[in-house]
This record gives sequence, C-alpha cells and structure tokens, in this order.
Amino acid sequence: MNTQNTIFGADLGMGAIKLYGPAGGLQILSQVATHIRHNVNGMLGLAARKKAMEITTPNGNFFIGEGAHDWGRPVENLDYDRLTGAPEMNALLYGALAQYQSQFGEVNGPVNVMVGLPLETMLGDEATRNADAVRKWLKGSHIWTVSDKAYQMTVVVAKCTSQPAAAYFDYILGDDGRLNPARRAVAANEVGVMSIGFNTIELLVVRDKAPVQRFTTGNTIGVRRLLELINKERHFSRGELDVMLRNGKLDTREALPIWAREVFGQIETHWGRSFRRFAGVIIVGGGSILLRDQLVAKFQGKAIIPDDPIHSIARGLYKFALARRARSENGSAGGEVSQMEPSALSEPTVEASQQHDTQAALTAQQGLFTRDDTQEPKIAKNALLM
Repeated sequence: MNTQNTIFGADLGMGAIKLYGPAGGLQILSQVATHIRHNVNGMLGLAARKKAMEITTPNGNFFIGEGAHDWGRPVENLDYDRLTGAPEMNALLYGALAQYQSQFGEVNGPVNVMVGLPLETMLGDEATRNADAVRKWLKGSHIWTVSDKAYQMTVVVAKCTSQPAAAYFDYILGDDGRLNPARRAVAANEVGVMSIGFNTIELLVVRDKAPVQRFTTGNTIGVRRLLELINKERHFSRGELDVMLRNGKLDTREALPIWAREVFGQIETHWGRSFRRFAGVIIVGGGSILLRDQLVAKFQGKAIIPDDPIHSIARGLYKFALARRARSENGSAGGEVSQMEPSALSEPTVEASQQHDTQAALTAQQGLFTRDDTQEPKIAKNALLM
C-alpha cells in the first residue's frame, strides 16, 4: 500500500487556477462571485443557463469558474494579498481540489502542495513574509462543500517557488522528477524563461544554477492589459471578457497589436539583444498562445513553447516536488536539497545516473536564486523554495 502523501502543484493564476497531481492536471477559471438573493428561473422561450460551480467555505457561499459572473456579484481583486488565503482564493482552490477528485478519483490521506507565486511577491524584504503567509494559509485541515457534497483535506507540507522557475523545471525534468537526459545540454547553459499570464509578464534567466538579477523581472501587463484595451468603457467584467476570449468570441484585431508592442517593449527593456546568447527561451502562459507567431519570430529559433503552455507551471511545480521528495528519501538530512555539484551536468556512469539525475533535478534549492548581481531589487536569497 502506498503511504506517501499526495503531491499537488498549484499555479494560483489570476486568470485560471491550475492544479497538477499524480493523475494529471486541470484548470478552473479564476472567476468568483458572491451569492445574490434571487435567481431567475423558468422563463418560457429562453434557454436555461448552466449553473456555475457553487461552493460553501467557512467564509461563505460562492460561485466559481466559467459563468460565475452570470450568477452573482463579481469579485475581481487582482492584488497579491489574494494569494495568501483571501476568501475568493480559498473558494477557487477548494473548487479545483473537488474537481480533481471528481475527474480522477478520491484523494485519501495527507497532502503536500507546491505553490507557484509571481516574481514580484518574491522580491526584496517582502519575499519571506509573502511565502510565510501562503504556508500559514495552506497548512492544516480544510473543510468545504460543493453542491452539498462535503470535502475534507489536510495539507501537511506547503512550499513556494516562483512561477517562471516552475516553467523551467517543467522543461528540464521528466515526469518522474529526474533530469530529462534530452534536456541536459540546455540545463547546463544560460536559459531564458518568459511567462505571459493573465495578470503579469515575467522574465527569468538562469545561469550556473542561479537567476541573473538584471534579466529577471515582472510587470502587470499580462492578458488583462489586452482586455483593458478592449474594455475602455468598462461594459464587461474581466471575467466575462476572458470567457469571450477563450471561446473565440472577442474581437482583438485592434487591441492585440497594441498589446503585443507593450509585451515586446518589456522584452527589449530588460533583455535587449542579450537573448541571442541564451541556449533557449522557454515561453509559457496563455499569452504564449495569443502571440505565438510573433514570439517565435522574435527569438529567432530559440523559442521553446511546451506541449501544454497553460499547465506548464503547475506541472513543473509537481515535478519539482517529486524531485525534492526523491532527494529526501535518498538520505538528505531533514528533507532539504543540497546544491548540485557542477560536474553533475556531465554524463554520469550507468551506475550513478539515477543519483546524478535526482541531484541535477534539484539544482535550485540552495543554488538557484542566490546570484549577487548589482541590480535592485534582488530576488530574495533562497527564494526559489520558501
């Protein structure tokens, strides 16, 4: 009988929350609405609209996911405090966990969660406070109901890393958490990561197992900015426009080129022509789909877009958590991951390959996010895993 805790990677995106576990991944649109006192029903001649997922938490009753804003009063707070256990984030996470069990089967026993946070929350003096707040929210017992079905789950381990770092892990690690031999050469060189999410665009460059501070930044000009350009008169909620965009019903012909120029301006400001020296640029997030052709042309053969850029961060979080557990089980004191020796990226012997791959998968625990370049604000020391 398997007595190991179930591992989840949780990408708490502002556009959609993505959850990845042993059986696979899913996403639920990050749309939340509070209940209103009445619903209109039974109008002859009009179609019945599918009800959004209804969830009850200790904070109250909510509708979540696609269509939530049609059923109640929209809650659209995009500040980073939302990521530390705000009522709407509670509802979204609980909904994703319930959907995972409905789709893949019941989860029994304790749970470990690896959370991906925006880069801006891991900068400077606030990094430790933000990570502590996320851990405090997640660890412990959680009880909720979805459509009158009760759920209970206990989180015993909660860790945080940055979202672009998780995308990096998704690319270099295999499904078992070990270094993918086919990606060994890329992992040994300087690599860029670009995450174009709903709220933010984040740039990360990894060299010698550490971020290059001057190339690493985040800015709130994600897909939300495209929607703001379209929604100048504020006739729609962000959630309503997001659903229209995902369903191919939003006219982006005028706004998309303007937003694209803002995105590429961010690249030019922080990377300039330096990307030409990178071994590759890993590009994830929903924006990578909207701007795919332009990004491929921009990076001149260096663009690496995963098979599933939407779930890449959550999947990378899951793989990284697997890698940490493997390292812990192999005897690392206290479950901490030691820094990989530089020689670990060379080809190992057959006998040593499994051990070296596990270590190579975990370059970041003490090594990544400790480079001391001159630009401020710096990513907090050891912020890759907090």
